[in-house]
Amino acid sequence: MKIVFLTQVLPYPLNAGPKLRAYYVLRQLAAQHEVLLVSFSRQEDRADHIEHLRQFCAGVYTVPMVRSARRTLCAVVTALAHKEPVIIARDRVAAMRRQIEDVFAAHGPVDAVHADQTSMVQYALGAAGLQTPRPRLVLDAHNALHQVFRRLAEQSGNPLRRRLLAWEADRLAAYETEHYTQFDEVVFVTEIDRARLDLPHAHVIPICVEPQVEAMCAVAAPTAEVKPRQVLFVGTLFWPPNAEGAAWFVREVWPLVLARCPDARLVIAGKRAPVSLLQLADAAQHVAVAGYVDDLTALVTQSTLFIAPLHAGGGMRVKIVDAWNWGIPVLATTVGAEGLDYVAGEHLLIADAADAFAAATVRLLDDPALAARLCEAGRCLVRRAYDWRRVYAAWDSIYAGSLAFSPARAEPETLCN
Repeated sequence: MKIVFLTQVLPYPLNAGPKLRAYYVLRQLAAQHEVLLVSFSRQEDRADHIEHLRQFCAGVYTVPMVRSARRTLCAVVTALAHKEPVIIARDRVAAMRRQIEDVFAAHGPVDAVHADQTSMVQYALGAAGLQTPRPRLVLDAHNALHQVFRRLAEQSGNPLRRRLLAWEADRLAAYETEHYTQFDEVVFVTEIDRARLDLPHAHVIPICVEPQVEAMCAVAAPTAEVKPRQVLFVGTLFWPPNAEGAAWFVREVWPLVLARCPDARLVIAGKRAPVSLLQLADAAQHVAVAGYVDDLTALVTQSTLFIAPLHAGGGMRVKIVDAWNWGIPVLATTVGAEGLDYVAGEHLLIADAADAFAAATVRLLDDPALAARLCEAGRCLVRRAYDWRRVYAAWDSIYAGSLAFSPARAEPETLCN
């Protein structure tokens, strides 16, 4: 098949969950089909990133994504006037529409259009009218996006912000209900998100990774030397659920941890931390905000524990899968681990209240044997349930129209001995 693949982020390098998702889906599809990638690009995207994608894509076309306060304000005005989500109005770019038209003109006819995430829905539906018969439409929604904003609204202490977030959640829910039904197939990363939208052709394929042969984190080895007690948080910090989760941990949990482990350190890594989080970290003891870290190897090998203290969000936290893959023990809230195929106490620890989260943090810092057990179980789970080379065969079935497909899973002992 000839597939036009539309994505809101350039899917390389693999430094964020949405990129990782799109990248391995691209790899899977490109192994059997001719895939033409059309993607928004940002200032930090480099020519060598595009060249890497050209190794397996038949063509790579990019359109600059320009973000500014003025553009966001215009999007808000447009969204209010047309009763549509702000993020849809914000990402409506004429240059992207023209680029897709040019790709169809140069490479058509096209067999299918693959839209990655909600922002690209408008472009896929527009592309459907560029030829007759229309191409097959496949949406990788990732999650039920309206639920992310709903939870942010519920967590907000600011009445105006809470009202605006709830409005955006309502508009997104209406947008998803109206537009997703126009796709032939819709895929979510968790069953929870699939169930939130009652669609006739909806499927679940989790975010997957490339399993590492060896653990990066020495705590997985029973003979490892005791390391400094360092807690690690990694996440894109301009994404509100990540920033607010990190802030909650620093403000509510970290003082309780330091009272019992005064030598412990916390490192927060991620791009574009909000000023409020930076100020909070500055005022706290033994907290460092590392910003964006291109290679996390050093941070991971120096850390004793990975945390996912989120109280809002949707889909699945791919950084937990990364942490399992790295071989570092994980502590998360229920929302932070939502959608993952885990057993609490076996693959990770779960705690929601601040005092419980602090107690679990101290427990993992003080108990290397428990940490090692969680590490090994987590790495085993990645090889069993989150290996893209096995699980993403489901995408072949999506494109073949075989709706009953379920990726076969080997027994745990086959993959973990």
